[in-house]
Amino acid sequence: MADPQGFLNLRHRELPPDRPVPVRLLDWQEVHTHLAGDPDAIALVQRQAARCMDCGVPFCHHACPLGNLVPEWNDLAWRGQWADAADRLLATNNFPEFTGRVCPAPCEAACVLGLTDPAVTIKNTEIAIVEEAFGRGLDTPQVPHWFTGRTVAVVGSGPAGLAAAQQLTRAGHTVAVYERAEEPGGLLRFGIPEYKLEKHVVDRRIEQMRAEGTRFWTGIEVGGDQVSGSDLRARYDAVVLAVGSTTPRDLQVPGRELPGVLQAMEYLPQANRAAVGRPPADQVLAAGKHVVVIGGGDTGADCLGTALRQGAASVTQLEIMPRPPQERPDSQPWPTYPMVFRVASAHEEGGERLYAVSTTAFVGEDRVRALRLVDVELVDGRVVPRPGTEREIPADLVLLAMGFTGPERSPLLDQLGVTLTARGTITRDEGFATQVPGVFVCGDAGRGQSLVVWAIAEGRSAAAAADAFLSGSTQLPAPVQASSLALRA
Repeated sequence: MADPQGFLNLRHRELPPDRPVPVRLLDWQEVHTHLAGDPDAIALVQRQAARCMDCGVPFCHHACPLGNLVPEWNDLAWRGQWADAADRLLATNNFPEFTGRVCPAPCEAACVLGLTDPAVTIKNTEIAIVEEAFGRGLDTPQVPHWFTGRTVAVVGSGPAGLAAAQQLTRAGHTVAVYERAEEPGGLLRFGIPEYKLEKHVVDRRIEQMRAEGTRFWTGIEVGGDQVSGSDLRARYDAVVLAVGSTTPRDLQVPGRELPGVLQAMEYLPQANRAAVGRPPADQVLAAGKHVVVIGGGDTGADCLGTALRQGAASVTQLEIMPRPPQERPDSQPWPTYPMVFRVASAHEEGGERLYAVSTTAFVGEDRVRALRLVDVELVDGRVVPRPGTEREIPADLVLLAMGFTGPERSPLLDQLGVTLTARGTITRDEGFATQVPGVFVCGDAGRGQSLVVWAIAEGRSAAAAADAFLSGSTQLPAPVQASSLALRA
């Protein structure tokens, strides 16, 4: 362990200060500061890492689908052994610079110290290690020493596809990643706002993968005229589908067809392109508008922060469920990830959050001008309107951020011959294999909408399955099975 009296000597939890709200609303730079090489930042990380005392059963391992070796790299960071710390971190996680920025940290919710004190600052140590690794030239391309002669196509370049591709490339296979957008990265590039994950961080990892030998084919809609599913099966020895869960959940109420009502993932990619100097000609902007975001999750918060940076007159975020409690409820005991009231960086910046409300109609003529809602309550597990609470709020722009129902029903799926489950995800077995030999599926396309950390874990596991299919056996790690579940009550 680090300091044998770590949390006894240091009881409080400390994080680096975020950039001030009035300053960060003026640009798209990251809210959180990650100062690689800064002596004060390193000292803070090492102080906090000392609070991890390598408990007998480190539940942080079990809460993280990657099985991150948290006590080990906390100890190494505390000692200033950055090369060894990076080695242990990268042994289980291809992209800690992504999870360290955007993961909600189920590991911290399961921290044993969290039973009595504030949990160890695991995420901040993670991001410090990987940034020190890059800054010190420790995280370098791992070019395979020999090649198997086998080829793999990975369809989709989000976190699952990138993880699968990097693992298979390092195993010696020739890997091509197909992405329909103009650049690789998937939701990392086009879904997560710049102020949470600057895109040069994504570019840095993509360039490493290119140096290792992974090839990227962008601007190609696999299943269309350029490349069909049959082409993939003919050209490659294996195919990994990592196409994500991109069919948005809709809200079919009167007025849904009005201009100004659109899905969050029609709005956020435009803003992300604009933030790096490539604004679409038809970009939808929130400037001067009353914006309503329907959906209380992370995507809704991303819309909130984006609209505030664009100069919205007001932003209101709606959630149909009641406001969660401040503290962990008895029904969600440690070490599960509790549903408690959380404040994202975007919520610190402005806007209003309304809970236990349901939208009944969008109001307007040529375009939306208001939203009609009603208070609701849970009765026997059902959402029931409360009579007499109907009202309207101004809405010049409405963003639907209610989650996703599965992968798009594209021609690719029919061309490959894969099927869908009743939940709308691609059918697979415990080993991430579809019923079509040599075709595997990972990430949200098989699991359903989930976290970046789960996507990376699935990508690593699908890579192991594909490697075993191609080579007869594998030494690649497989941290999860297709049916693995998060720690829950």
